[in-house]
Amino acid sequence: MSLVLEIPDQIEQALRIPDVNRKQHILESLALALYSRRILGFGKARELAGLTKHEFAFLLGRHEISRHYGEEELEDDLDYASGE
Repeated sequence: MSLVLEIPDQIEQALRIPDVNRKQHILESLALALYSRRILGFGKARELAGLTKHEFAFLLGRHEISRHYGEEELEDDLDYASGE
């Protein structure tokens, strides 16, 4: 299942984002907003943004959003440390 978000034409035309990367920019912005509000964890937010762990961590830093460190992040780090 996937969710389709409809943006009215007037809003889309008002976006100050080049057409070439509009979808990616919107997905990154949504991922950042959901992560910063703790609606999504790091892994799911970076997946939504379509970025690697390092790319999403860099994006968080660029937007001055602190990284939350919880159980999901601990599991990711343990998986990474064990080579999975």
